[in-house]
Amino acid sequence: MARRDADDIRTLRQLLSAKEIVISCGSGGVGKTTTAAALGAMAAAHQGGKVLVLTVDPARRLANALGLERFGNTETLVDASEFTAAGVEPRGELWVAMLDTKQSWDDLIERHAPDDRTRRAILDNSIYANISGRFVQSHDYIAMERLHEIHTSGRYDLIVVDTPPTRNAIDFLDAPERMAEFFSSRLLRWLTAPAKNRVLSVASKPFYRVADGILGSQFLEDIAEFFGLFQTMAPGFVERADAVTRTLSDRRTTFVVVSTLEAAPVHEAEFFIEELARRKLHLGAVVLNKVLPAYLRRTATTGVARRLVSDADAAAAAVADGVGDPDDVAAVLREIGESFLNYQVAATREQEQRSELARTPDVVATVPYFDHDIADLSGLLRLGDTLWR
Repeated sequence: MARRDADDIRTLRQLLSAKEIVISCGSGGVGKTTTAAALGAMAAAHQGGKVLVLTVDPARRLANALGLERFGNTETLVDASEFTAAGVEPRGELWVAMLDTKQSWDDLIERHAPDDRTRRAILDNSIYANISGRFVQSHDYIAMERLHEIHTSGRYDLIVVDTPPTRNAIDFLDAPERMAEFFSSRLLRWLTAPAKNRVLSVASKPFYRVADGILGSQFLEDIAEFFGLFQTMAPGFVERADAVTRTLSDRRTTFVVVSTLEAAPVHEAEFFIEELARRKLHLGAVVLNKVLPAYLRRTATTGVARRLVSDADAAAAAVADGVGDPDDVAAVLREIGESFLNYQVAATREQEQRSELARTPDVVATVPYFDHDIADLSGLLRLGDTLWR
């Protein structure tokens, strides 16, 4: 895919053609996962190249929307016939994957353990089996590792990442730094001290006395053995954590914040936009889902709605024949007029909120209410077409 100068970016289509990593963020329930899938599908269909949609969110909505019965850590190709069935001949390929935390940790150990003995000792360790899915920032850190590994492999022209809901997405951004900090922490030094040969400080003696009484000396020895093995990989972890952080701030990476214009999601979107600015990360777009139609804001429609309210009886007289009792028709018309005016107030407020959110990103895209839930590739492409335009 040809890369575009950032100064020329005015649409999501242009944004995706200029970037290699697009990270979709937002609070839960605003269409973040669906938006990420739609952007990936449109890029594969119309811009060519190999596109991967990588979901870090545990929800499996993406699999359902793409018509795949199952997919996981290994990237899976969406068959071109799925696009053809939706009326589109794709120029490129769409691949999808969903993070499997345990498998990703296993793969990481396989790739980066210093030798075969250490690799096998870690993978066979009972502590590792129980902790790899719960380890400090485990899910968030391994997601960043996976993204970095896939990106540096050069297998894809574009990677679209679907993150957990906003507050967890901050953990996603912080995970590399926290992992690096862990390897230099006092806690790790405690954990890796040989269980029978610790030189215990005055401060640490009470800790180990209590731990030994509750957990037992064997458990502490197992913990020490595991983290001792794990620490042999510390330099690699710290190096890759720094590389991941550089990748996030690279000019080829951008963030797309997805929201509706309801109060709580907007507050979350504003929070995340501020966080991106504080971290000097690029905000490429804000996508606003379920936006009320523009015709609600037209001045001419205001007059019509007001006349329906004030002159409902006269309007009913004109249309009541064959419809129903004039009083009933008037009541319905009056209610319609009042409802329209209320929606108009809401639409005006939405426009003001949209203007506020539009100050920072290159692109603001809006998506109207859809009549049906998006549950297949055809629906994703319809959504994507709206985003593209």
